[in-house]
Amino acid sequence: MSLRLHFYGAARTVTGSCFLLETEAAHILVDCGMFQGSKEERELNYQHFPFRAAGISALCLTHAHIDHSGLVPKLVKAGFDGPVYATAGTADLASIMLPDSGYIQEMEVEQLNRRNRRRGLETVSPIYTEEDAIASLDRFRIVAYGQWQNVAPGFRARYWNAGHLLGSASIEIEVTSAGEEKSVRLLFSGDIGPDHKLLQPDPDGPQDLDYVVLESTYGDTDRAGTTIEHRRRMLRDEVRAAMHPSGVLLIPSFAVERTQELLVDLMELMEAGELPDIPIFIDSPLASKASAIFKRHAGELRNGADLVQALASRWVRFTETVEQSKAIDRIHSFHIIIAASGMCEAGRIRHHLKAWLWRDETTVLFVGFQAQGTLGRILQDGASRVRIHGEEVKVRARMRTLDLYSGHADGPELKAWLEERMPVRRGIFLVHGEDAPLKALQSSLADLDHVPRAIIPEIDDAYDLGGDQAVRIERHEGRLPGASAGHRDWHNDYAELLLEINDAVEAAADRRAKGIVIRRIRDALKNDAD
Repeated sequence: MSLRLHFYGAARTVTGSCFLLETEAAHILVDCGMFQGSKEERELNYQHFPFRAAGISALCLTHAHIDHSGLVPKLVKAGFDGPVYATAGTADLASIMLPDSGYIQEMEVEQLNRRNRRRGLETVSPIYTEEDAIASLDRFRIVAYGQWQNVAPGFRARYWNAGHLLGSASIEIEVTSAGEEKSVRLLFSGDIGPDHKLLQPDPDGPQDLDYVVLESTYGDTDRAGTTIEHRRRMLRDEVRAAMHPSGVLLIPSFAVERTQELLVDLMELMEAGELPDIPIFIDSPLASKASAIFKRHAGELRNGADLVQALASRWVRFTETVEQSKAIDRIHSFHIIIAASGMCEAGRIRHHLKAWLWRDETTVLFVGFQAQGTLGRILQDGASRVRIHGEEVKVRARMRTLDLYSGHADGPELKAWLEERMPVRRGIFLVHGEDAPLKALQSSLADLDHVPRAIIPEIDDAYDLGGDQAVRIERHEGRLPGASAGHRDWHNDYAELLLEINDAVEAAADRRAKGIVIRRIRDALKNDAD
């Protein structure tokens, strides 16, 4: 059988999920996600797809998170006219998340173009617009968990609950060729949920496979002993430590699922008297819409009734307009703001960080993964100054991390999930991870009996899956060299350099000393140019 698997995203990096299965009869995409992380990675979103969009027969989505679904409108705009197969929960969430993504791109590009015009630079266009996103929703086709669906000639798919997010799925794909009796069975894990999820069930999946493509976001992490009760105690302690009469607790959070889980836990702690009554602002129109969808699906969720009750609390306030968002910063008593994006790369959280980072009565609490090169990761790693919207901001706020709200399984949970899929005969690919988690999980899986050594592909690699084991047949260095994926890039170094130059000039004792610093920098630039 001629069967190839291309890794067009989430290879040695966490975001940009996109995998292409290719036979003579059809081309199938699994996910079409947006790259996040460093600017160098995000720029891939603006490039042409490394495949012909019009030649794709079907797209199978694991879930609605933007790093898995965010380039669907671009795909449709580029000529894809096939079906997008997704669960009902994924389709419902995509109906708000994709238009929101298009709207954010329009707004950010408008701001960028204003700056570019002042600088005499060329203007740019958004990857896609809100209108493009709405138009792409017509391609969605609903599939049920556990039922085979013919998705293209020679391909059928079955969706299993991944326990990660409302509607999330691991996708089993069976590939057959004309005249051949034996098929090839693959399983794309998508994002696997942890054992201690509040709203989602435990992840499920089939056994007896040829290949597994497995996420590894937290492959080097062990959250042993974590329970919902333990997580709530940790959250309680963080909130208590953050309480300042005129302060704020800023929580950058993904608008979908993470925000809802946080809200339930905070309200449970307040109801139990372990925290005082605190105003909680959900400053995200997307979170408001997502919460309404979760409310509609409450009967399918664990603890769905608790979520409905939390959403109705008088201490919870959803903000819709920009004016309402700005008004929050005029509050002079302790409050909590939960705002997107979770990695601080866009959205209203950046405005709140700009307003509050320089104050020592502020606490920033990270509750999710922060990819290399993102503002969230830079703050988490202890930066003393950052640049937001082109302006330098001093960091005096406390930085805290509570890594118990992750929607991803840890290393031992991923290993246990894979063991339940046995046997896996021909190959395991590790994706959705940075170097340390990838290598840690690869080493851990080597302990399993009768399992092929896990492969860590590079972005744009292609493998022939037709034989007894996977054979790499293509490697491209054009779009993003392997050494750049999942790492800080020159944009991060440049922003840091500007801050260091400013610090050096400010620290100089007088006008003469400042002039010496500037001349040295100019001489260094001149010598480098020579």
